[in-house]
Amino acid sequence: MKTRLMAAAAPFVLGAALLGGFSVTATAKTGTAKTGTAKTGTATPAYAGPFAKPSTLPLHAPDFTQYKDSDWQPAIEAGIAAKRAEIKAIATNTARPTFQNTIVAMERAGTLYDRVYNVFSQLTSANTSDALDAIDTAVSPQISALNDDIYLDDALFARVKAVHDSAQGKALTGEDAMLLATTYDKFVHRGALLSAEQKVELKAMNLEIAKLETAFSQKLTTATAAKAPIFDTAAQLDGLSQAEIAAAAKLAAEKGHPGKFMLALGNTTQQAALTSLNNRASRKILWDASVNRTSGGDEYDTTAMVTQMATLRAKKARLLGAPDFATYQMYDRMVKTPGQAMEFMKGFVPALRATQDREAAMLEAAAKADGQAIKLEPWDWSYYAEKVRKAKYDLDESQIKPYFEVWRTLEDGVFYAANQTYGLTFKRRTDLPVYHPTMRAYEVFDADGKSLAIFYYDPFARSNKKGGAWMNNFVEQSYLLGEKPVVSNTLNIAPPADGEPALASFDDVETMFHEFGHALHGFFASQKYPSLSGTNTARDFVEFPSQFNENFATIPAVLNHYAKHYQTGATIPSDLIAKIEAAKTFNQGLGLGETLSAAMLDIQWHQLSPEEAAQPPMAFEAKALAATGLNTDLIPPRYKTPYFRHIWDNGYAAGYYSYIWTEMLAHDGWDWVEKHGGMTRANGDHIRKSFLGQGHTKDFAQLYRDFTGHDPKVEPMLEARGLAPKAQ
Repeated sequence: MKTRLMAAAAPFVLGAALLGGFSVTATAKTGTAKTGTAKTGTATPAYAGPFAKPSTLPLHAPDFTQYKDSDWQPAIEAGIAAKRAEIKAIATNTARPTFQNTIVAMERAGTLYDRVYNVFSQLTSANTSDALDAIDTAVSPQISALNDDIYLDDALFARVKAVHDSAQGKALTGEDAMLLATTYDKFVHRGALLSAEQKVELKAMNLEIAKLETAFSQKLTTATAAKAPIFDTAAQLDGLSQAEIAAAAKLAAEKGHPGKFMLALGNTTQQAALTSLNNRASRKILWDASVNRTSGGDEYDTTAMVTQMATLRAKKARLLGAPDFATYQMYDRMVKTPGQAMEFMKGFVPALRATQDREAAMLEAAAKADGQAIKLEPWDWSYYAEKVRKAKYDLDESQIKPYFEVWRTLEDGVFYAANQTYGLTFKRRTDLPVYHPTMRAYEVFDADGKSLAIFYYDPFARSNKKGGAWMNNFVEQSYLLGEKPVVSNTLNIAPPADGEPALASFDDVETMFHEFGHALHGFFASQKYPSLSGTNTARDFVEFPSQFNENFATIPAVLNHYAKHYQTGATIPSDLIAKIEAAKTFNQGLGLGETLSAAMLDIQWHQLSPEEAAQPPMAFEAKALAATGLNTDLIPPRYKTPYFRHIWDNGYAAGYYSYIWTEMLAHDGWDWVEKHGGMTRANGDHIRKSFLGQGHTKDFAQLYRDFTGHDPKVEPMLEARGLAPKAQ
């Protein structure tokens, strides 16, 4: 499972536009760029910069040619000021509170802020700089204060409550009723019922948390680039391809180490090169660099920040009347309590631990057969797993990658599946500016030929890009505001060396389909209100469309359309496809184990009391991992505490379990597709109508039942993971 940052937004919260979901300083947000003419509020007269009016590009797509570093802070601060004025006008309105003049009016507020921040937050995640980081540090406390000043405004909440309790409010139906309910619940959740003294205390905590989250994010991005290990000779990288060694030499030269070789660190604990490096000492160097990137006691160490954040979150939950932060966070999700989440995850442990032990013995035997009578260590697992995979399934990653050129995979695979299933077509738009030259932009057309969305694709890793992969909206769909979606996908595929093709691993390919599932969720949004539109759903629902879309990657008709050898153009051989399919359940000890242990670690972190949260973080991590019942000494979590960006920065606190929960939904949902004819336009229309185009207009469990006709079942996931026999 790849890192997929995807942010599920909540009503009226001003925060990051990424999810990352993504998302990706992902806190909840108000939607995205909206036209000023569609709203009652306007930008403050004092601001006349490039964001004062909507972009003149198609669908108000951002015009990256117009933005300078000096533009961002004035624009964001002007947006904050305009938002304050608009909210104040709603709160002090002397007319009787109604759904239109209070709830809908808030949906219209924030034009300038949304327009600028949805672009800024993507740049600070995908193409940041010292200047942008400094601005982010400066504005994040202001954004936190604005959020609090909205949710903790007594007069504003009085109007919201009056509408909620009124006959008019109780008579609302459909999307109107959902908007009122989610708005009221969000105000209560954010502290509207606290006393004046408690609100002062909460504001101070939120401000400090916002500062810490921004600082953590920046430090982790910097550390991940700075801690890339350096190797003196190419011989130390024996086992990597010539293209990979060339890329390592190029990176070292760029970082001021000509003649040496540098392996960029990926987002996760495991590193791709560990599968290939023949030199065991080199594997350990790479492993140590990964797991110690932010816990070495140097300027990159984040452990003190983690302690502060965990303590503050626990105090915040206590102030708001919740037993712990996990319970506080899960108020609006499909899975309602941390206990239920843990029970769900613990159900996988017995079979998975047995698989880990069996696979560990298999890998030690493989090492012995290779003349290495070693005690298997974490940095050995992927290396010997790859050897076993080659021997058992006659499958070599180097055989696979030549068939997955990145842009062909996108255009002839990801786009093709969307065309066959939903009728979408895509036109590359070289006239639309991008923020990095390795990106591409496309216009998306619906089945009826009408323009549906603009789509940006940013696939390659950079030292100034956060790790992982995510989707975000530059512009959120909304009938109320007259907006269509402008969406981007951001990934971290290893860039090619000069003159070499951009080749993806099969894991990268699945991530491409995954993130595009989020994009489809955004494209198909068909909601009146921006805060209910598209991906603005619960954390443990938003990953369902993306994981569901991964299934299209291996449908034979799709795979044969895009998996073409970059040199010969030959279609991937059927026997190689068969090997990929046969190997799918191999290495589940690592594949599911590292994700499950990370998710269980996350829940345990956020069930601590303030007093418990103050303990040394690595000592707590050791206890928490031991409690999982998994072999975490040999297979550590996908993210260890000091670099677990999802839970300390990207809005997944007490929510990382959602990847496993939504994988269950995706497997069960795909089981329905296979039983109803597979990849057909009729099924595509049903998928779009039942859940993919519904945003948060219904209860999430109802959306799932609308799709499959039943509540989710775990059996298809267990079968797909090889943890249970397939039903006959």
